[in-house]
Amino acid sequence: MSLSPYELEQEWKPKTYVGRLVKEGRIKSLAEIFEHNLPILEPEIVDYLIGPELKTETVDVALVQKMTDAGRINRFRVVVVIGNENGFVGVGQGKARQIRVAIDKAVRNAKLNIIPVRRGCGSWECLCDQPHSVPFTVRGKSGSVEVVLKPAPRGTGLVAGNAAKVVLRLAGIQDVWTFTKGDTRTTINFVKATHNALRQTYKFVTPIDWVKATQA
Repeated sequence: MSLSPYELEQEWKPKTYVGRLVKEGRIKSLAEIFEHNLPILEPEIVDYLIGPELKTETVDVALVQKMTDAGRINRFRVVVVIGNENGFVGVGQGKARQIRVAIDKAVRNAKLNIIPVRRGCGSWECLCDQPHSVPFTVRGKSGSVEVVLKPAPRGTGLVAGNAAKVVLRLAGIQDVWTFTKGDTRTTINFVKATHNALRQTYKFVTPIDWVKATQA
């Protein structure tokens, strides 16, 4: 259960250096954390910085079994996607005997796995310079599933499977073409492959980054 900003400020006691910087107000955005390549080891950091804007969506619920000395144990496995629809998205999974507990675990894991997403207009058919698509072609893989994201002109929409659409929408992508390989019916791999593809948007240094570096 998420807390209000006031309750979070009163109850949260940071255990890490980054957490203390955030609560003290010395770090004011998630972008600053990623710019300095700092680790996010507490989910409260995400709640503190973008809590009101954060949206959560469950994309997969499955019943899994675990064999122990006492016999089979049935548990729920939940896959959750979080994002602010403005350049940050995370994917997490959780397992528990109760579905509510599994969802809470998945949300916590997704906050620890949140990533920045570089957006742009990489389509030669559009060239509008608005951050509505991906800036260039990126590729992600998880298990047998491989996802390729290609820039699309404005108005194309999200040409992707339902699970991938959730990740792209919560990341703030409005138009994109996707090409997939492998067993996309495995939702958890499909979602993770899309997440990994979006992670690659910051793999390359662009001319915009050169300008920022010279200004700094």
